[in-house]
Amino acid sequence: MQRCFRDVKRLLLLAALAAPLGNLALGASPQLPSTSTTAVTVDLSPEMRGDLAMAHEEYLEAISDYQQADLRSAVVWNKLGMAYHHLFAMDEARRDYQHALALRPDYPEALNNLGAVYYAKKSYRRAEKYYRRALALAPKSAAIYSNLGTALFARGKYNPGIEAYRTAFALDPAVFDTANPQLVSESLPAHERAEQDYCLARLFAESGHNKQAIEYLRKAFDDGFTDRKKLLEDETLASLRATPEFAELMTEQKPPR
Repeated sequence: MQRCFRDVKRLLLLAALAAPLGNLALGASPQLPSTSTTAVTVDLSPEMRGDLAMAHEEYLEAISDYQQADLRSAVVWNKLGMAYHHLFAMDEARRDYQHALALRPDYPEALNNLGAVYYAKKSYRRAEKYYRRALALAPKSAAIYSNLGTALFARGKYNPGIEAYRTAFALDPAVFDTANPQLVSESLPAHERAEQDYCLARLFAESGHNKQAIEYLRKAFDDGFTDRKKLLEDETLASLRATPEFAELMTEQKPPR
């Protein structure tokens, strides 16, 4: 899970759900104050103080604040789960996501986040189950589709995995932006990670995003991809192979003599 926990401020502002650590989501977050914490917290509700603490990566303080908020709210319990999740306290995070779902069974954010917990525990089948349940409620979420794709790759189900990625990409090409990573890939074994990178390279090449395609091919090589015959015969990559960037990449990958 997955690489997305380090950029908390971005996560708080995303409408989509994360990663692997999984893509996590608060749902509808209140507007965070732009002034310093000490200047504004007195006038904020406990939930908003918790949101502000999360934005400052003060997760223990966020937990304390959320525990003083309205505990009849599924959103608050989901936020509590996220705070624990950022601390890698997976059992506590799972407990709070489940509490959120007990209050609101049709809560896609909590379902996705619970899937992310099971992914972190390497229970990929359960992760897939919760991602699919979340997608049934939020079928336009690119981030949940990317999480589902990664869970499928972790199970060795490459074709369904790439289809999930293709759907995520169609909904939002930026979901795979390497400057804003949302994939849940760190805990994948090297072979699966290399296949994942190769499939993402094909997706970007299909849509004419050659720069991103080259980036993912380079990552595939770094993760152990060795099937040059497949690479040179793949019709999806035909136009990419005609670019100087591809020639440069292949030169980089030539074994030393």
